[in-house]
Amino acid sequence: MGTLHELDLPDSTVAVRCDFNVPLNEEGEITDDLRIVAALPTINALRKAGSRVVILAHLGRPEGVRVAELTLAPVARRLSQLLGISVVFSAAPSTDREVIDSLTAGDVALLENVRFDPRETSKDPKARLELARNWASWADCYVSDGFGVVHREQASVTELATLVPNAAGLLVARESEVFAQLLQRAQRPYTVILGGSKVGDKLGVIQSLLPRVDNLLIGGGMAYTFLLSMGLGIGDSIAQPDFVEAARGFLTQAQDLGVNLMLPVDFVVADRFAPDAITATVDQDSIPADQMGLDIGPRTRELYSQIIRDSATIVWNGPMGVFEMPAFAGGTLAVARAMADSTGFTVIGGGDSAAAVRTLEVDQSKFDHISTGGGASLEFLEGKNLPGLTVLEGSK
Repeated sequence: MGTLHELDLPDSTVAVRCDFNVPLNEEGEITDDLRIVAALPTINALRKAGSRVVILAHLGRPEGVRVAELTLAPVARRLSQLLGISVVFSAAPSTDREVIDSLTAGDVALLENVRFDPRETSKDPKARLELARNWASWADCYVSDGFGVVHREQASVTELATLVPNAAGLLVARESEVFAQLLQRAQRPYTVILGGSKVGDKLGVIQSLLPRVDNLLIGGGMAYTFLLSMGLGIGDSIAQPDFVEAARGFLTQAQDLGVNLMLPVDFVVADRFAPDAITATVDQDSIPADQMGLDIGPRTRELYSQIIRDSATIVWNGPMGVFEMPAFAGGTLAVARAMADSTGFTVIGGGDSAAAVRTLEVDQSKFDHISTGGGASLEFLEGKNLPGLTVLEGSK
């Protein structure tokens, strides 16, 4: 991939693809600006180089139609505050060229949600290319800095990069470097912690990482599918019976490889899915038929924390329980704190894990890397080719 210094930036108009898919509350206010903050180094580097910065981004899944609740106007306001300048917002394609032509060196503009145009996410490459040509008509070069979308084939991610000189932004370059290290040069002992609700979402990651790691620690809802594969009862806990055979295969493969694949030895269970539910702690093989597991238990937390403390590389993707409810946040908090206290290289794979760190108020500066792309980080760890990165490499 090319880097920013390889582009002719002074007095140029640069199209920058950012990932500003931030959470909003019912009032349309941003509740977590991590992805906006993560884009600031690249934006400031381009401004310092004398570029006119025009940002392309999306919010939500409007399915190719204009959805008022998914406007990027709140992002423009927050970006203005963070940059300390007035970011010009173009609310409709009809105003894009007028806004862009008004920019001078160091100015920043944000165009409206690119997914309001159905061609952005079209399955037809010709439709995507048609949209990309609109942007290429004013862009001198293209910078890819939205890591959260590099696993997608979309007009602003793949097609535009083929039409003008391109480079990876500082964020995408850093994310790519970190995940390449995890796949190719990770220091041992190497521990991966996987959680979340669905083992089906992590099949590719487990398959890719099992031969590479020393410890694979399982938590969250996906743990119960593994328990089913062992013939254990899980009560009313969430599970994916269709993936029981796959889970059983992973247990066998881990044993053959000498990998320590650990499942929770105890759980926090409850009579219902609610913050005020009646809870209890039970062993792995003692989940009552009328109860559901909603967090890993205290013994598991200590076992996992000790392994994390003894590891040189630690990667975490997926919470250990329903961390949004205080009664079931203990396991996720224990993992986060153990990683924060670790002397190893610590990576949080974006998504719910990154959200949990902020929700539970764990010091983010204690982690070596917090990814901005949950889906992209998973596909990278699966060893897949990410279209938004491949196009940057292929043009050089």
